[in-house]
Amino acid sequence: MRRGALVLGRKTLVMGVLNVTPDSFSDGGQFLPVKRAVEHALRMQREGADIIDIGAESTRPGAEEISAAEELARLLPVLEALRGKLKIPFSVDTQKAAVAEIAVGAGAAMVNDVSGLRHDPRLAKVIAHHGVPVILMHMRGTPRTMQKLPFAKNVIKDVVSGLRKSVAMAQKAGVAKNKIIVDPGIGFGKSFAQNYELLANLKEVAKLGYPLLVGTSRKAFLGKTLARNGKAAPAEARIWGTAASVTASILGGAHIVRVHDVAEMLEVARVADCILNNAI
Repeated sequence: MRRGALVLGRKTLVMGVLNVTPDSFSDGGQFLPVKRAVEHALRMQREGADIIDIGAESTRPGAEEISAAEELARLLPVLEALRGKLKIPFSVDTQKAAVAEIAVGAGAAMVNDVSGLRHDPRLAKVIAHHGVPVILMHMRGTPRTMQKLPFAKNVIKDVVSGLRKSVAMAQKAGVAKNKIIVDPGIGFGKSFAQNYELLANLKEVAKLGYPLLVGTSRKAFLGKTLARNGKAAPAEARIWGTAASVTASILGGAHIVRVHDVAEMLEVARVADCILNNAI
């Protein structure tokens, strides 16, 4: 990174989620006020988060795209209020080059692009120019269409192929190999069964040769799994399902897990790391 190295592999890193949005699937609206967003970021830092991922545009299923101006209007006051208070690195969760350019200038140490560079062809150049790491996620379609399009016949091949294309775009723009992290995109254009298939076969994604980030926290497939009386478990009741999926992710090779419940998942990660480190 621009200020020191982010060491991956020594232990699983925990990335805390901060959604500065009115409509994210799990906590939409909770942290839209700047004061509450700052309090939450600092709480996650105290709880032991290694990185915080700050996003100002919802990418939940069915979400409509917002303008760069609106995204920045939500994001920049939070970044300004966190200046000098946040001691751990933060990434900006955006698909837009204009947003990434300004966010990196405001201190973002990393860019997290859920489109894997497919949304904005200029984004790769911005990332390369500033020399920041990038998280390339696989998504089938867009947030608005991803759960409406036909699912892939072979989800592992689809994810590996899509990520390989994203990596090629990054490298063509001049992004160094040691600044690329890949994310299989659990829940983004995958069926209920395909999410579990991916979690059970993360090693196939790891064969791409890049560090792996996995985000399962509170997602809908967990709500469906934990349904009672025909009703999906609400987002806030998915913490134990999240814990199981975080453990599976770590044992499958994840270097970073992206979560809402930092304190709890940090404990999960520590135990999973101990199991992994003692595997024969």
